Amino acid sequence: MEPRWILKKFDELTVHELYAILRLRNEVFAVEQNCVYADMDNKDQLSWHVMYHEDGRLLAYTRLVPPGVSYTYPSIGRVVTAMPARKRGLGRQLMLFSIHCCEKLFGKTPIQIGAQLYLKKFYESLGFRQTSDIYTEDGIKHVEMIHTPVVS
Repeated sequence: MEPRWILKKFDELTVHELYAILRLRNEVFAVEQNCVYADMDNKDQLSWHVMYHEDGRLLAYTRLVPPGVSYTYPSIGRVVTAMPARKRGLGRQLMLFSIHCCEKLFGKTPIQIGAQLYLKKFYESLGFRQTSDIYTEDGIKHVEMIHTPVVS
């Protein structure tokens, strides 16, 4: 099976896709990061979902949250890459594709994220800049960041 990127609204997800998304988020955010929090926050139903599959397995995922739901601007959240797929640039590809999808869906508007502090330099390399002080969410240090689109 060919590697592929998929973008779907919540109502378009199959039960198998939804299960794979929730499983991957749980594996990384709850188990690997040892963070117990309510992952299902009723924003999934309002969001678009970016998935990357290889050999029938979900390896990377983000959710694109419309403006006014999490922040004033659209947001990219629940950014996750499966452990076996790390260290090969997939996270960068995932974010670049997610930024592109945000621009297609919501226009060339800023994108706001709540980034785990240890990933700040990664997000800066993608054009995000820090816009808040450090804060703790679910026991993990975060900063808010904004990506301003390049208008051509």
